[in-house]
Amino acid sequence: MSPTFQSLRFAGFRLWSAGAIVSNIGTWMQRIAQDWLVLTELTDDSGVAVGVVTALQFAPSVLLAPVTGGIADRFDRRRVLLVTQTLSGALSGVLGLLVVTDLARLWHVYVLACALGVVSAFDAPARQTFVTQLVPHEYLSNAVGLNSASFHSGRLIGPGLAGVLIHWLGTGPVFLLNALSFVAVVGSLLRMNPSDLLPLQREERERRQRFAALRHLRSRPDIAVTMLIVGVAGTFSLNFQLTTALMARLEFGRQAGEYGLLGSIMAVGSLTGALLGARRRDPRPVLVARTVVLFGCLAGLAAMAPTYTVFALCLIPVGAAALTFMTASNAVLQIGTAPGLRGRMMALYSAVFFGGSALGSPLLGWIGQEHGARWSIGTGAVAAIAVGGVGLFLLRRQEGCEGPGQRPEGSLTAV
Repeated sequence: MSPTFQSLRFAGFRLWSAGAIVSNIGTWMQRIAQDWLVLTELTDDSGVAVGVVTALQFAPSVLLAPVTGGIADRFDRRRVLLVTQTLSGALSGVLGLLVVTDLARLWHVYVLACALGVVSAFDAPARQTFVTQLVPHEYLSNAVGLNSASFHSGRLIGPGLAGVLIHWLGTGPVFLLNALSFVAVVGSLLRMNPSDLLPLQREERERRQRFAALRHLRSRPDIAVTMLIVGVAGTFSLNFQLTTALMARLEFGRQAGEYGLLGSIMAVGSLTGALLGARRRDPRPVLVARTVVLFGCLAGLAAMAPTYTVFALCLIPVGAAALTFMTASNAVLQIGTAPGLRGRMMALYSAVFFGGSALGSPLLGWIGQEHGARWSIGTGAVAAIAVGGVGLFLLRRQEGCEGPGQRPEGSLTAV
């Protein structure tokens, strides 16, 4: 079997991947439909309102991180996912029904986005660490990469399909189709034989366990640098769901179909980056820093694209760089963390990444609305280059301080 797809030899991972890709297509359809609903039907092209919806959807990951990570580490992750995936589908169905019955108001979207954010706060650490029970440790980096490839395969299909369906049917049916897509992932979880899953390694419960991930960061400065880069990039640079909507609508005057097409075009690069990441067995923090700098440079060029077509083509390498960065950072954190601590570490990762998006989205929406959509992307490009440069400096200095042969066992700081 090709090294890129070697994790698919495990039956549980095959089931999970098959269900997830269907659900991922629906998720990306909903993201496009939700932004378009707020931008064009419930407001008068308000970038701030779109940013607020994004913030409400991501903020719970920050507030609930001390709880959600512990749940992922202590409870059966398969059962946690059955609950969270079912609730996510139900919330999407409620929004769809409100829209098709012409009852939807902006505050409905705000409330449902926040509710989905709460569910996602519990879902994310369980989902990201579930792969550790589906494949042996030596295949973990490959499984993380294929998980990202599945997510962005959905991104390749979902936005374009959403644009067509919005044009033909409106936004409401898109939300209902997403609700149905969760049947696939719930079905795959139910079909799994629990005895085939690798055992969950639990730690003794202590009052201080909720802060164990922070203590781990203090002991591993290389992983702390990775988390710093993720936080800054998540806040200012990786909000393309928002910034491409602003570019399509405000800069180029395009409609839903062209906006959805941008997401699918970007997903071509994202899928490429994810598959390349799946081939990498031992990603390092230096790779995270380098790829975020590359991403920033490419995003800066995209911000200056003179036409819609040029901008769309620029999104291919931007997507590849972004996914190489995201896949590498996810794998670095999981591989560099003890099994009994991974849920809390990935909850902290989600809190930093999505919490940053919650803070950055309203700001970038305001920048795009007041100063132009190009500036919303340009701001993120500068932030990515800056934090990547700082990260490289800190990692190099750490290597110099440790000296030859002094690097801690298991450290991931080598190039």
